[in-house]
Order: sequence, then C-alpha cells, then structure tokens
Amino acid sequence: MNEIEKLKKLIKNSDNIVFFGGAGTSTESGIPDFRSAKTGLYNSNYEYQPEEILSHNFFFDKTKIFYDFYKKHMIYMDAKPNYLHKTLFELEKKNKLRAIITQNIDGLHQMAGSKNVLELHGSITKNTCLDCDTNYDLKYIYDYEGIPKCCKCEGLIKPKVILYEESLDQDILNKSIDYIKNADVLIVGGTSLVVYPAAGLIEYYKGDKLVLINKSITSYDNRANLIIKDSIGKVFEEILKEL
Repeated sequence: MNEIEKLKKLIKNSDNIVFFGGAGTSTESGIPDFRSAKTGLYNSNYEYQPEEILSHNFFFDKTKIFYDFYKKHMIYMDAKPNYLHKTLFELEKKNKLRAIITQNIDGLHQMAGSKNVLELHGSITKNTCLDCDTNYDLKYIYDYEGIPKCCKCEGLIKPKVILYEESLDQDILNKSIDYIKNADVLIVGGTSLVVYPAAGLIEYYKGDKLVLINKSITSYDNRANLIIKDSIGKVFEEILKEL
C-alpha cells in the first residue's frame, strides 16, 4: 500500500480529522510561497525588507509604501481554490473534518465553502476602518487609489491581517489548540513548520496518526506516522475522487 492509499484509509476510518496548513496549500492556486529558496518574496531585494514593510509600526509610519507593497505582493484577485481546498470542503460536509487551521491569509478555504476555518494570521478579505469600525471587502481595498480610506468618516482602513510586531488572536489560538489536542487524525500540509508560534501548535497533538504532506523536509518528520513528499494538490485530487 503506497502513502496516498494509507492516507485514504486513515480518512475513511476517522470522523475527527483536523487539517493544519501553510503557504504550500495555495501555491497551486497561483499564490507564491514567500519563503521558497528561489522565487520567495522574502529572498528578494527591496529598499525595505518584506518583514519590515509588513510590520505594525511600518503600517502606521509609511502607510503608502505598505499599501503599494501589499496590493502588489499580497493580494491575488484571480486566485481560486485548488483540489486541496475543495477536498477539505467535501470532508467537512461529510462530518469527517472538524476544523481547518491555516497560516494563510488568502481566504481560499472559505471560497471553497469551508465553514470552520481558524485563520491564525488573519485574512486579506477582512478590512476595518480604525475610526468607526466599518468593514470593507477585499475589492474595495484593491480598487482604492492610494491609501484606502473609509467612505463614511475618512478614517484609515487596516487589513485584519496579523502583522509583524502584533500578537496572534488568543481566542483563535486556544480553539486551534483544542482541536489539535482532541484530533484523531492530524494532517499537516504545505508548511515547513518554521513559523512560530503557529508551528508549535503541532506539539499539542498526542495521537498516533500525524500525517505530513510537504515537498521538503520538516522538523517534525521524525515524529510523523505518515510522510508524503508530493504535490499537495495531486494528493488531494486522488482523495477527492473517492469522496
């Protein structure tokens, strides 16, 4: 029995699956993995480093530069859910998947139809006026010329994305820990597990069905019960065929 067949068997026999995903789950939707060795945005040369631009202080100090960078490199209006997103939605509908925990901010899981999505780093699809709390969708931000301002009070609009220097939402973090603690099967995909504190959540899993799907080695490979080093879209396309 090959690795994908083993994964199919685990999924078939469980109704308490939790999926934990990173940037690699969206690359097949046309969104780059910013930390990849060759094409990663974080390895490119800019006047400011991406980590600095995408920080809390930079947002308020150099808002125009932030938004110029953000619209160009963080928003992909044409991105659509891939086989991974579609399969997880089907598993949720069948009451097999309990939760999706994601490090991504692209909103593709919700676009695919999934309901219980815990976004550790927030979402580009949610934006709020800092003065009057009016909410705006992604298109409003993307289409706005210059620095996005509130149409009601002219206040500054900020994406509900966790920037560097900001803390993760404690409620989302606690819910993620609870789901992972109680999971029968924990599938981790498209992440090299180097971004903390998110990567540390895997420590809370005490079961014996830890599945890692990633093209490169991760620091948790020696603890996994099943490792699949292949395209995550290809893996879940095979699973989707039997749902």
